[in-house]
Amino acid sequence: MEQEFLMSLVMIIGIDLLLGGDNAIVIAMASRNLPPKQRKKAVVLGTVFAIVVRILLTTVAVYLFQIPFVQLIGGILLLYIAYHLIVGSEEKEGEIKSHQSLRKAVQTIVAADMLMGMDNVIAVAGAAGGKTVLVVIGLLISIPIMIWGSNLILKLLDKYPALVYIGGGMLAYTAGKMIIHEHKLAPIFHTHPSMGTLLPYLLILFLTAAGFIYQRMEKKENLP
Repeated sequence: MEQEFLMSLVMIIGIDLLLGGDNAIVIAMASRNLPPKQRKKAVVLGTVFAIVVRILLTTVAVYLFQIPFVQLIGGILLLYIAYHLIVGSEEKEGEIKSHQSLRKAVQTIVAADMLMGMDNVIAVAGAAGGKTVLVVIGLLISIPIMIWGSNLILKLLDKYPALVYIGGGMLAYTAGKMIIHEHKLAPIFHTHPSMGTLLPYLLILFLTAAGFIYQRMEKKENLP
């Protein structure tokens, strides 16, 4: 019994680490406009709240995925979040009070994690075999890894701001995968398999182009 418990725990930790890369990107992108002290708070608070939400989602995963169009709606909402994470780089810190910025960053982290963590939820729920304690322990162990990963990405975004488009593209790809895994749309993608293959890449192109155009327009408006 102990060996089975440990094997399941190792599997859950592995799943969390393998599928946690995009979550680290969200955490970094959502908190990159905050002052350095508040960044640390946003990363820690966002990660902790996101983990709590993930635990709750995993415990109800079986029922959640019986709801029609959950994956489709989640994918569309994730696209919306990804777009605002890209164009948000032009926000001026002075125009937003610090505590409001921190709150918005944490809210964005939790919302995006909840939407894009569905693959993680399914995999963890399966590996846990209905044992909630395994889910909790596995996610708690993965917290420091996610925080470290997001801090590393934050440093890279500071040094290379254009990386925000790569992060946005990865979120768009995740959104596309969510949409094509929607059960109610399965007949369409089964009949037209090329559509399912191309959709994530088309969404990357659409999102990065929309973000780039918006940034160019903002710069032109701000010119004297």
